[in-house]
Amino acid sequence: MTPYSPVARRWRRRLAHASVVASLCLLSLLAMDRLFPLPLPKQETASVVVSARDGTPLRAFASADGVWRYPVEPEDVSPLYLQALIGYEDRWFWRHPGVNPVAMLRAGGQWLRNGRVVSGGSTLSMQVARILEPHPRTATGKLRQALRALQLEWHCSKREILTLYLNRAPFGGTIEGVEAASWAYLGKPSKNLSHAEAAMLAVLPQSPSRLRPDRNPARAQAARDKVLGRLAAQGVWSRNEVREARIEPVVSRRLQVPLLAPLLADRLRRANPGRSRIRSSIDADLQATLEQRVGEYFARLPERSSAALLVIDNRTMEAQAYVGSLAFARQESLGHVDMVRATRSPGSTLKPFLYALAMDDGLIHSESLLIDAPQSFGDYRPVNFDPSFNGPVSASDALRLSLNVPAVDLLDRLGPERFTARLAHAGVELKLPQGARPNLSVILGGTGVSLEQLVGAYAAFNREGLAGRVRYVSSRKADDRRLLSAESAWIWREVLEDPARGGNSEDAFDPGQRRRVAWKTGTSYGFRDAWALGSTRDYTVGVWVGRPDGTPMPGQYGAITALPLLFEVVDSLPRHGPVAAHRQSPRGVGKQTICWPLGVALDPAHPELCRSKREAWTLAGVVPPTFAERASHRWNAGRLDVLVDANSGLRVSEDCGLAHETRARALARWPSLAYPWLAATEREASALPMLSPDCRRDALAALESLRIEGPADGSAIARAPNSVVPPQIRLRALGTQERVRWLINGELAGESRASNGFVHAFAEAGDQRIVALADSGAWAELNIRVLR
Repeated sequence: MTPYSPVARRWRRRLAHASVVASLCLLSLLAMDRLFPLPLPKQETASVVVSARDGTPLRAFASADGVWRYPVEPEDVSPLYLQALIGYEDRWFWRHPGVNPVAMLRAGGQWLRNGRVVSGGSTLSMQVARILEPHPRTATGKLRQALRALQLEWHCSKREILTLYLNRAPFGGTIEGVEAASWAYLGKPSKNLSHAEAAMLAVLPQSPSRLRPDRNPARAQAARDKVLGRLAAQGVWSRNEVREARIEPVVSRRLQVPLLAPLLADRLRRANPGRSRIRSSIDADLQATLEQRVGEYFARLPERSSAALLVIDNRTMEAQAYVGSLAFARQESLGHVDMVRATRSPGSTLKPFLYALAMDDGLIHSESLLIDAPQSFGDYRPVNFDPSFNGPVSASDALRLSLNVPAVDLLDRLGPERFTARLAHAGVELKLPQGARPNLSVILGGTGVSLEQLVGAYAAFNREGLAGRVRYVSSRKADDRRLLSAESAWIWREVLEDPARGGNSEDAFDPGQRRRVAWKTGTSYGFRDAWALGSTRDYTVGVWVGRPDGTPMPGQYGAITALPLLFEVVDSLPRHGPVAAHRQSPRGVGKQTICWPLGVALDPAHPELCRSKREAWTLAGVVPPTFAERASHRWNAGRLDVLVDANSGLRVSEDCGLAHETRARALARWPSLAYPWLAATEREASALPMLSPDCRRDALAALESLRIEGPADGSAIARAPNSVVPPQIRLRALGTQERVRWLINGELAGESRASNGFVHAFAEAGDQRIVALADSGAWAELNIRVLR
């Protein structure tokens, strides 16, 4: 046959016609594909799942259509489930083009012979097509399903089709996808399914309402066993594996949406728009335990109360547990308000940073002499939480006792703006009223801060002075900032670890196995906030208690409300190793013997200047002296050298020095505000010697002296006969024109001006110590007894 023969010409015409027809069919298919695109699901229709670091769902947010789907990839699902699914539903899934003609013909023949469906002919691709575009179970619907399956295979890979099934298959109610079903019915991820569980979940989408294991366990077990039998017959699983799987009962838990760390989950969802799966740093088991513990611990709090707890790992700054409120679903206590992020008054919780920064600036060592006495700083007059005063205290004791006046004094010398700037650099952004500048009140809670910022800062005491922002997802870049020197952080951690934790019963517990905790409490003005912060070698923990609406909670404060829970949490945290004793100090840290009142190192040549010895932590061997008093007309705390008569010991002034045999005498003077608290022997030892009678008065002799006008020292007073009115006395401070503060048994009772009187009623019987303390530092004391 030649190319020009009639037969050849006919074949060419037929081939041309076939090509045209094929091209037209292809164009028709392309047009149909464009006119009827695949209804592939959009990203915004997916559920959002926030999980713990091990994949355990913390909280799921339903999709826009109200369905619960936990996004999953084939690699995240147990191979047993994939074997059961493909072995039971579609053995030829990896080979057919979307439709299995043999299975379709077999299913059709069985339907014709029996008048009912004996076995389905749908492939997984066809099932996905029906999930994406539901249709009636008619011949027309089946044809449409088959065409959609072919279209699906054209556009998607086999892996993508399988992924669609894994995430969209119906499992009953509003649950779709194998991962959501596994958590809902079995309480575990789909990657951990057993043979029996995999078989049950493989068959459940065939009739999700009828086979739900929580409602119809018997039917679910029968369907599961049918799958097991088929897999054994196919040789997918061994007879022994199937036999053991049949023994396993169908056990389903009550359907319950996961709700761990709900406020953090919502926070992460909002911070990561477009992501359907967000893995947090939270430890799911620890989170569940601490949520329960917080709920039980604070169950008896007054109404409308809430609480917050945050635990972070010091090594990574990653959150391990996050309790944003006491009861998420409780509207009356505003459980939807996240108190980990809320701005609240910090009370005294900023004080450790003040002392550590003051040490870094060379202002103090750990035993620097501070004065806890009534003082004014301009118009600001702080008092202690406990209204009494302690007189001379060390810096470390002032911090342990959380004394207010020494802290304000120290901040005044460091500078409020410098202090707040250092905190801001480390991530602690103190909130002040609009237009306000940092002032002395910030150290007592006159500012705002969040729990997460405080926790990030307290971690610095166990991170060599590095604070950081708390991380809630591991992928977030670490943001560490220098807050303190490593040396200062070590010293003040030692100070904060020193207070006894309580509960150390020698018979019931070995306190040597308890973690060392550097802790501090705080209570805001009006009992609105109760805080407890603590840092160990491995973890930092923060606890807040209060009312989200800011109303007071009288009687609730950090030491009794928040601190016990802090210790409970610390003792329950996982251990990274054995409990260590004191850690090796950094190279620049030393311990020196210092002397009060001068505050400097012991001078063996002048033991008389050392009125009280202390062992102090110092930086680089620097020993800052005791602060000078602010007012120039007061005695400055420091060394005073005078000339005295060698025989009488009386002070000699310059004009009569030649008439006496003199010797030099060094005095260690205490700050004048400390004198009311000194023992009589100590006051006498540091008192200025009397001036010799033959010498003219010098500048030292002109110092102000104070005297109390009123009852004689040691006298007794009583109420009038047959009267219920407490006895009262009127007192006057003579010898000063300045303001005088009156202390009764160490507590500030009132103040007077110049020589104006002060009246006080004594409600309690017993010995009463009355101290008049002038702004100049002069003071006087009166002791009386109040009779019953």
